[in-house]
Amino acid sequence: MTEALDVVILAAGKGTRMVSDRPKVLHKLAGKSMLQHVVDTASTLEPARICVIYGFGGEQVPSAIQDPEIKFVKQEPQLGTGHAVQQAIPYLDESHVALILYGDVPLIQHATLKALVALAKKGHVGLLTVELFEPQGYGRIVREGGEILRIVEHKDANQAELGIREVNTGIMAIPNRHLTKWLHSLTNQNAQGEYYLTDVIELAKNDGVKITACMPDNAWEVTGVNSRAQLEQLERQYQRERAQKLMDAGVSLNDASRFDVRGTLTCGNDVEIDINCLFEGTVTLGDAVQVGANCVLKDVTVASGTRIEAFTHIEQASVGRDCKIGPYARIRPGSVLSDEVHIGNFVELKNSQIGFNSKINHLSYIGDSTVGSKVNIGAGAITCNYDGANKFRTVIEDGAFIGSDTQLIAPVTVGKGATIGAGSTITKDAPGGELTLSRSKQVSIPGWKRPVKTPLDKTSKE
Repeated sequence: MTEALDVVILAAGKGTRMVSDRPKVLHKLAGKSMLQHVVDTASTLEPARICVIYGFGGEQVPSAIQDPEIKFVKQEPQLGTGHAVQQAIPYLDESHVALILYGDVPLIQHATLKALVALAKKGHVGLLTVELFEPQGYGRIVREGGEILRIVEHKDANQAELGIREVNTGIMAIPNRHLTKWLHSLTNQNAQGEYYLTDVIELAKNDGVKITACMPDNAWEVTGVNSRAQLEQLERQYQRERAQKLMDAGVSLNDASRFDVRGTLTCGNDVEIDINCLFEGTVTLGDAVQVGANCVLKDVTVASGTRIEAFTHIEQASVGRDCKIGPYARIRPGSVLSDEVHIGNFVELKNSQIGFNSKINHLSYIGDSTVGSKVNIGAGAITCNYDGANKFRTVIEDGAFIGSDTQLIAPVTVGKGATIGAGSTITKDAPGGELTLSRSKQVSIPGWKRPVKTPLDKTSKE
């Protein structure tokens, strides 16, 4: 029994129906290219090597993947699937088995491929097939007495063969000692004048090599993408599967059809997620976290009991326990919120640490700041952290009170328990425990009158 595995991924096609200058396999599903999905799944099988056959789009494909462990081989000209796999022959170890995958079939699952590879490791040709109610365009599996004889492509099939519902997915696993021999024997005597990989099945039959088919648990695993409409359909299928797994694990989704994950979402018990939320990168939600409608979370950790109100955007940040964030809040990269923090509507944080039970409830910008515990920052307060060339830090110590419409000109420190009067512009450190003000003297102008509009001169206008 051979053990080691070589993976060959065919990714050379243009995808004419995508109407794009980008290679088809680089179009994204759930925030990641279709090809990357296939590479990631193949990697879970721990192959000895992965070989990607690319063509259309030049170096766009290897540039997009950028994995030094992958061998990229250009197919030029492109003369069919058999010709594509022929390009990988120099990289196939005769003692290994080969798994043939497709860069535009992004949802193939680990368990399905593991079962297929196991057949090849027994010396069989492992062929992944599926039964379709409408198999238009697919190669048909021709059997006799239950045994697979050959695969006939749709364009070459006769009327009887067109009635067959079991079709070829194109995915197969074959011992390399057989595969390299059969690849050299391929011809292009067919309706399309191409070298079909599927012809190796008939060659295997002629050589007495056992051909064993297996099927995936779900037909969507082997669904290929040829158009943007098909990509959208597969996107929704992917998101439905993710949503179902989360609900099975105890997460409440108000509407599973309006839910998107583009990365990894890990949830504790009793998490509730409202409609139209997007989770990107790596997101972890603790027990009893609630996420309101229309929120975007990217590379975020949220501790238990926190409520994220609607229309909140959090990126590359950490949020503590029992916080209340939003609505309409923006938490930017580098921000760390301790427990029981309140961040209200139209508040923006950037690269700031907010201490226990501090509150920034209205219309404020806090950037490059260290805020202590039990600090209250009033509406319209701003830390002015940028002088046009460099950024500086603001420190607000425990228990400070920052009045509304205050500007703190960094670098500046507000001491413990200090109070800053509303409307102040603070350019120097404010001592702890004291009231600091910085305002112009209030003046009333006797006899001043507000300007009024001058009436239009209709005569002159005519």
